[in-house]
Amino acid sequence: MQSLIRLSDLMSSLRIEKLELGPIGTNAYLVWKCGGGDAVLIDAPPNCSETIKPLLEKESLVLREIWLTHGHWDHMAGAADLVGDDTVVIGHRDDKTLFEQPAVMSAFAMPGMDFKPVTITKWVEAGDSLDLFGKEVVVNHCPGHCPGNVIFWIKEEAICFVGDVIFAGSIGRADLPGGNFEALEKSIQTCIYTLPEETKLLSGHGPDTTVGDERRDNPFVRPV
Repeated sequence: MQSLIRLSDLMSSLRIEKLELGPIGTNAYLVWKCGGGDAVLIDAPPNCSETIKPLLEKESLVLREIWLTHGHWDHMAGAADLVGDDTVVIGHRDDKTLFEQPAVMSAFAMPGMDFKPVTITKWVEAGDSLDLFGKEVVVNHCPGHCPGNVIFWIKEEAICFVGDVIFAGSIGRADLPGGNFEALEKSIQTCIYTLPEETKLLSGHGPDTTVGDERRDNPFVRPV
């Protein structure tokens, strides 16, 4: 099931389209600057091109970059269908095998799916800084759900794209290959709960939440 959700008035000069895509309802986020012609896609679920390409055409946008929060199939399997000659694809090196050899995920993916590998053209690490149409984005490495999960924090706009690290009232699974609950707990406590409480968390599945709400109410990981 697909749904198009507009995050109206979330940011002063950026537009974000939140799209629930793929067979298990993965959130992808298309971001562009009001009046601009370039766009960035955060995560690329399977077959997302069927929705992303018409949206790009409708808004007269060119997809310049794809930022992958991690290498699990439901977040990266659609990237290959969107990559052009000049498209920058961002990911963390600890998920290199998942990006380049996605067939290794067949044991925990939906049966019958044919995954295309994606080439990461820009590896990022904790502490790196990206530019999102003039807004500084801080990258942090948050392993635990999988080895290479990263988050993208836009301090100026008080939002953070967190992939499957944390959800509204829940957390990412740590029982898949490469997962580790202790590492995930530490990632949440040190990289999520230390952000300003008003920071909106845009997760890989489900509704948005905030740092304050999760610090107070999340039953799986408590603040230190």
